[in-house]
Amino acid sequence: MTDLLTKIFIKNGTDTANPRVRGAYSALAGIVGILCNVLLFAGKLTLGFISGSVSIIADAFNNISDAGSSIIALIGFRMASKPNDKEHPLGHGRLEYVTGFIVDMLIIVVGFELLTGSVEKIINPTLPTFGNITLIILAASIAVKVWLYFFYGKIARKINSAPLRASAMDSITDSIATALVLASAIVARFTELAIDGYVGIVVAGFIIYTGIKAAKETIDLLLGSPPDPEFVKQIYKFAEGYEHVIGVHDVMVHDYGVGRLIVSFHAEVPSDSDINIAHEEVDKMERDMHDTFGCIVTVHLDPIVVNDPEVNELRALCESSAREVDPTFTIHDFRMTKGDSHVNLIFDLLIPIDTEMSAAEAEKRVAERITAARPDSACVIKVENPFV
Repeated sequence: MTDLLTKIFIKNGTDTANPRVRGAYSALAGIVGILCNVLLFAGKLTLGFISGSVSIIADAFNNISDAGSSIIALIGFRMASKPNDKEHPLGHGRLEYVTGFIVDMLIIVVGFELLTGSVEKIINPTLPTFGNITLIILAASIAVKVWLYFFYGKIARKINSAPLRASAMDSITDSIATALVLASAIVARFTELAIDGYVGIVVAGFIIYTGIKAAKETIDLLLGSPPDPEFVKQIYKFAEGYEHVIGVHDVMVHDYGVGRLIVSFHAEVPSDSDINIAHEEVDKMERDMHDTFGCIVTVHLDPIVVNDPEVNELRALCESSAREVDPTFTIHDFRMTKGDSHVNLIFDLLIPIDTEMSAAEAEKRVAERITAARPDSACVIKVENPFV
């Protein structure tokens, strides 16, 4: 069904990097979600009032909040796809994350409202009345929500959308919640046990948990979460495929919304190579990476000495000293300058951001190992944490 709908309503559906195509996918997902949830709300609200079931009414309002969330997400996609302007030279892509966060907050608010109603139902219990039509509609609702889970999930993967991933998780949580409501209805009909309020609390708990989990993921995107490790590996592999590039470091990936990645890094080239040729190759690499990965790329050219035996020996000493202190430590931007009485070894020491050792302690221990092996050396170390 999803493939059929996308084939009918999405033109050039494979060009998911195109903002218009992404907008078309989001519009389709939003409209389908709104229609399904409004119909489910109307049916469940009617059944809830007829039967006097707080859990069905809670489930109904959960559906109408989903419809509202779809409207907000749809607006967010529209706003995020606006072209760059003077005030926003990097585009409006992060608005998609902002609207996703609003959707998450709405889910949490609805969950707490339903929790309050369910507690009231436990304090003042009444036995709902359920007929066959109620059971049939609840079962159909579960089937619709399971289908929406796969529908949202497939489109979210196609266009890499955080709001649609949140909607997919919300749908599967809704189906579980409705299954509990259905179980409550069956129990009430055949055993006359008033568990409606308790089921309402469980349903509310599912909703709140889903909202909090989705909100955390969206906040991570807004704050700046690490890029996909596989994407970083591709950057290294791609850059090191060029003739004059012998190493890459200081990789940074900035996320300004889906399809708006900005990548920067330092490319090491031999210092004795023709600087004009090396610069031309780096320029070509920037263009090639833009064409391949669809991101804006800025590369800083770092000339390093590679054909001096003494420099190579001292660089190897610094690298091994760093690994001996901690196997995860690495160095880059190594330079050597000679003075009258000592040799300056200048380099950046890269340590993991979660290492238990302080930057000052790491610098001290690495320098001590180097000077123990080469007493005539003086270390000038800059400690850094990786950005990827």
